[in-house]
Amino acid sequence: MTEEFNTQGAENLVAIADQFAESGKVTDVKTFGSGNINDTFLVTLDSSEEQHFVLQRINTQVFRQPQLIMQNMRIFTGHVQKRLQCTPLNRRWEVPRVLLTKDAQDHWRDADGCFWRAISFIGGSQSFDSMRDRSYAKEIGYALGMFHNLISDLPPEKLADTLQGFHITPLYLQHYQEVLAKTRARQSLEVNYCLQFVSDRQTFAHILENAKSKGILPLRLMHGDPKINNVMFDTVTQQAVSVIDLDTVKPGLVHYDIGDCLRSGCNPAGEETENWESIYFDTDLCQLILKGYLSVAKVFLTENDYAYIYDAIRLITFELGLRFFADYLAENVYFKVKHPEHNLARAIIQFKLTESIESQETQIRKIIKDMISCPPNYP
Repeated sequence: MTEEFNTQGAENLVAIADQFAESGKVTDVKTFGSGNINDTFLVTLDSSEEQHFVLQRINTQVFRQPQLIMQNMRIFTGHVQKRLQCTPLNRRWEVPRVLLTKDAQDHWRDADGCFWRAISFIGGSQSFDSMRDRSYAKEIGYALGMFHNLISDLPPEKLADTLQGFHITPLYLQHYQEVLAKTRARQSLEVNYCLQFVSDRQTFAHILENAKSKGILPLRLMHGDPKINNVMFDTVTQQAVSVIDLDTVKPGLVHYDIGDCLRSGCNPAGEETENWESIYFDTDLCQLILKGYLSVAKVFLTENDYAYIYDAIRLITFELGLRFFADYLAENVYFKVKHPEHNLARAIIQFKLTESIESQETQIRKIIKDMISCPPNYP
């Protein structure tokens, strides 16, 4: 279980997991999930009460104040649990619980100073890296809409900003320009394509932040990373039952979430395809996801919110490509990579997807307009 975790060396994962074991003995710890930032493990217990939980080592190079992550998580998960107790849903919905150590702390620091935490495992559920079937699309939208709905009455100022600058596209553009200025990029068709792609869209990067600064779009709480594989589906009903990966929940614009959900959900080729020509934005999936989302989010969205949904879809796709390309130029310091060109390939996928979104602007805007004039009623 430690072969993929060489950075931890002689650290005993079982001993660390045991700090969070509420009942039973830790019998196994194995790598889990496909996240690009933290190191994640599934812990198995010989307990009839709780057989599994999720153990994570937080990447403190990315999250420099991990205590604030845990503080945020305890505040908003507590808020959601109270909401669900007061107004139960007519279907299964769970929010991951923060597990405490034996001395009632929400994290554990090992001998090397690494920051560990544990959260409950959403049993009887699974996630997917890409859309398995169109029947999942409305559920993906519903999941994000329910997540936003349940925290829509929690004042944004109650949560700390755990990642300063996260999902503020102009700041990513500024970082890219700084990296580019001190980097001699290896010339290739792929690199030149990315350089030109970014250059052509620099003014567009400010569209959402300008709307926020003018008071057109309100500050709310956002998930920060609502891609498909962060939605958990019940293995029996195939309904969405939870949204996970909560480290980036913070004050921001829900438009970055809406755009990111559609970006990842409407790309049938997936995030890691090697066939760039197969990449396209599926507007049928877009319609289904939005229908699911608006069925629970329409209670708090404004006319201005609807007006910026297309821009959000285009912008977040461009933003992620920009982040991948900047990290490639900086020699892969942020995202985990499997080979030196990995982030370049990831950037091209997002830029190709952006092109597809741009080529279908009229149709996407019509889908959104039709949703306003004929609000969805789902489920």
